[in-house]
Amino acid sequence: MATMAGQGTRDAAFYTENLGGTRVWRWFGALLIVAVLLAGLRLIALRFNATDLFFDEAQYWFWSTDLAFGYYSKPPLIGWIISLATSFCGSDAQCIRAPSPILHSLTALGIFLAANALYGPRAGLLAGFVYLTLPAVSLSSGIISTDVPLLTFWSLALFAFVMLIRQPTAWWPPVLLGLALGLGLNAKYAMAYFVLCAVLYAIAVPQQRWSVLSARFGLALAIGVVMIAPNLLWNLENSFATFSHTADNAKWSGALGNPAKALEFFGAQFGVFGPILFAGLLIICWRAWRDGLRDADALLLSFAVPVILIVTVQAFVSRAHANWAAVSYVAATILVTATMIRDLDWGWFRASLGLHVALFLGLGLATTYAGSFQLPNGVDPFARTLGWADTAAVVRTATKREEDGGQPVGAIMADGRALSAELLYYLRDGNTPIVTWRGNRPPKDHFQLVLPYAESRAEPVLFVTLGANVPPAIAERFGTVTALGRHTVRAGATKRRDVSLFRLSGFKPL
Repeated sequence: MATMAGQGTRDAAFYTENLGGTRVWRWFGALLIVAVLLAGLRLIALRFNATDLFFDEAQYWFWSTDLAFGYYSKPPLIGWIISLATSFCGSDAQCIRAPSPILHSLTALGIFLAANALYGPRAGLLAGFVYLTLPAVSLSSGIISTDVPLLTFWSLALFAFVMLIRQPTAWWPPVLLGLALGLGLNAKYAMAYFVLCAVLYAIAVPQQRWSVLSARFGLALAIGVVMIAPNLLWNLENSFATFSHTADNAKWSGALGNPAKALEFFGAQFGVFGPILFAGLLIICWRAWRDGLRDADALLLSFAVPVILIVTVQAFVSRAHANWAAVSYVAATILVTATMIRDLDWGWFRASLGLHVALFLGLGLATTYAGSFQLPNGVDPFARTLGWADTAAVVRTATKREEDGGQPVGAIMADGRALSAELLYYLRDGNTPIVTWRGNRPPKDHFQLVLPYAESRAEPVLFVTLGANVPPAIAERFGTVTALGRHTVRAGATKRRDVSLFRLSGFKPL
């Protein structure tokens, strides 16, 4: 059984450190201080963040009010995390987003553990700090998303897998690996990539095939399956809603083959990981193709490159969002940092770090003044996250006007997932139920699954849409459709959002 020791006398200068001892804890303590300070700064920045909750964030908050083992589009962990946060500090946007900077700091500590096991504590400290300043992490720390806990458990799983190899008789690494896999799967199904990467590593490095064929790796998989089993049962009871959504999200129907989308996704990775770091990763891949890799580098490359390639293919086939390969950058951060240390590329390292720190500070400033500036091309970068509170205020005013006119609103019907999520959050203190239209079709989002309009609802219904008219499928089911006006809401420095209101009554059952 080959170990993960470095090779050659040049490696020995860098990788003689072990996993224990005062020195390691000193480096870990230094990173812990940095991680806590950055988390604190990011929590303060959330206090001054001028953006509204994006509709995905508002949807996750709604999940947190009704804890379950599954939801329509994602596994349940994000809802549980937000529920825990709001139980401490309430339901304002700052509190809902607060877990993000905390979890990112925990991810950096997981990266330290994995990097230390492979390359020593100095690489661990620097890799952890590099991760904390990545462009995607700085952006993600200002929102709440399923990627955040996913990355935390991916980093722990990577450390556990390294130790499963380094300590071939110990049973704590597979237990930790199984727990990390299970929690990661409950955050996002993309955690399943980890198993694929482990298998690809075993194929690429034949002397390590025992690592995925051992009973200990089997134990880790079994623990992971047991932990995701409640979510699988929830899906079974709900017509496999999450799996259907995941398949729909891939959009493999229609025209296939979009090289422009593949190039767009690949180019976006320079922004996600940082231009210098991603270029460094590409150089490492080229060197690996030309010269081969030492064991530690090969392991990390196996957990970095495959997901990027898979998602690039997905983008070519249909489409892909820039964050879909986010898990790749846990291992990539360690690999590129360790390579820069080994090659003494301190100039590039400092340039990358300086660029990312400047971006971190710039993002904090930009979110503070969100909605009051625009980019040189005239675009407001925060437009999609602004104006939702004012949109809800328009609906609140209309509801009150209807009540004052002697027609208390029986329900507010929101048109689409985005509007449903935003109204549910920003009208959370109201008494009027909020529903969405499903008709007789299978649900296409979580609100259609749990809040469909039913015949038993009191009338009239206040229908809210960002379009100009009531969709025909809805209008034909009501005897009376009365327009209540169209309102314009400011959504940032340049964008305006039109909100149309209608009174619906006389529901006609099929």
